[in-house]
Amino acid sequence: MTSHLSLTGVFPVLPTPFDAQGRPDTESLRKLVEYLVRCGVDGITYPGVASEVGQLVPEERQALVDIVLAEVAGRVPVIAGVSSSDAATTDRLAVAATKGGAAALMLAVPPDRKSAAEQIAYFTQVAQAAGDTALMLQNVPPPVGAGLDPEVLLEILAAVPSIRYVKEETLPSGQRLSVLRAEAPTNLLGVFGGAGGRYITDELRRGASGTMPAIELAEVHTALFKAHREGDVDRVRALFTRMLPVLNVQAVFRWSLTKYVLKKRGLIADARQRMPGPLLDAMDMADVDAFLADIDDLLLPQDQLP
Repeated sequence: MTSHLSLTGVFPVLPTPFDAQGRPDTESLRKLVEYLVRCGVDGITYPGVASEVGQLVPEERQALVDIVLAEVAGRVPVIAGVSSSDAATTDRLAVAATKGGAAALMLAVPPDRKSAAEQIAYFTQVAQAAGDTALMLQNVPPPVGAGLDPEVLLEILAAVPSIRYVKEETLPSGQRLSVLRAEAPTNLLGVFGGAGGRYITDELRRGASGTMPAIELAEVHTALFKAHREGDVDRVRALFTRMLPVLNVQAVFRWSLTKYVLKKRGLIADARQRMPGPLLDAMDMADVDAFLADIDDLLLPQDQLP
């Protein structure tokens, strides 16, 4: 994979499965990679916020990225998340992911860098470690990220040509995406949406290159993007509408929802999470079961799952 490859389409963020002892479950992680490839995704992202990346130590992160890259084996491009509050750790993760064949490196905008000059210095340092591999600037809202305004992002993009993609998650993402596309320098190849895919129709209308949702509805996101490429606006809207009940639950329960669905479908062995957050109770699970039944025709049949 070269850094100049134009990345577009659906790049779901893999979660990190954990076993009954709370350790990373590498067998389930490999199964999830295979599931995404069978769904026809355009690429894979790992790790990100949906991966509970803040609960992984650097050694775990590097080992798990190596496993993902090896399991993918070049079938689709992989965007590797290398964000860290420690600059040396970021550089080390960037070098390892680049050597492993990552197509791009995703970095969240650090919230402690208060000025454009500080942000530029940070991304310039990572760009040096990454060599010719493309960077993706992830603009996450506070408190996780800095939630930079488009004008500041444009200044950073102009100063660091290695940044070829932006993942815009600060709201309203669609309006911010429009500004970036209209005024960005030529090194910016595309802007991706995130936020679980909850604003995907608006982002696509405004020219988003792709989306990086959580994994639990990968088949539907892939079908939606296919319809978008074919210009079938009605089908895009219909698929989005059918996803909404699950996306609404995911907005509140995040990792709990994702892992519940994946365990229910036999794709991971255990639904436990390290990240603090609300857990589904029995009534929530019943709701999710009903919502999944409503879209069963859009999901891979059980006999086609890995």
